[in-house]
Amino acid sequence: MVFSSNPLSLSVPDSEFESWLRDSGHLEVLDDRTTAAAAAATTAGGETNSPPSLTNGFVASLFSYLVTFCSLFTINPFAKLTTDDFSGETASWTLGFFGSSNSYSFPSSASQARMRVHENVKRFARNYATLSLLFFACTLYQMPLSLVGLIGSLVLWDLFKLWSDKWGLDQYPVLRQVLIRTAQCVTAIILICVNFQLALFATLGVSYTVMVLHAAFRKLTPAKKPSRKR
Repeated sequence: MVFSSNPLSLSVPDSEFESWLRDSGHLEVLDDRTTAAAAAATTAGGETNSPPSLTNGFVASLFSYLVTFCSLFTINPFAKLTTDDFSGETASWTLGFFGSSNSYSFPSSASQARMRVHENVKRFARNYATLSLLFFACTLYQMPLSLVGLIGSLVLWDLFKLWSDKWGLDQYPVLRQVLIRTAQCVTAIILICVNFQLALFATLGVSYTVMVLHAAFRKLTPAKKPSRKR
């Protein structure tokens, strides 16, 4: 029996439907669709393969995972980040940021990983900034000489500001600029001597790695819409 098409039915191409999901902010639906489509393609491919080709299928899947994982470190996580993302509320650390074990999955493709990284970095910008400060504090705790150098540099600039206001250096702009450049050179020498750059690079490396991995593996969740006041 052949059924005739219903003229009242609405057929929307997948590309237009995905564009509508992006524009309307329902990225969690798009994330689930991408994962489901990848799982369906893998299942269909496994069913059609014969037993001798199972090894080739495993190698192909492993290679695909490696390519997706390596692509994480080619993504610019700050591409869509704006200053307004730091002015909002900090997401809850339990359900919002960490979530449960079901809140994580390996990205099915490089495009899905890119989408997750961009959106999660915008959503958890304040959480990542807090973790960076925590990592920085832990690094300085392990490197007390760098901590002493940082405190000494802050004290130096605080004294310079105090003396500048006391002696009225604003009336002598040339002398003030000379003293500022001298203080900058002294600060740089102090920080280099105490290996402060190592603490800074270690913090940036750990923070960047944790941010990219968490943002890529963290599933997208519905955005919290602000409640309207009546």
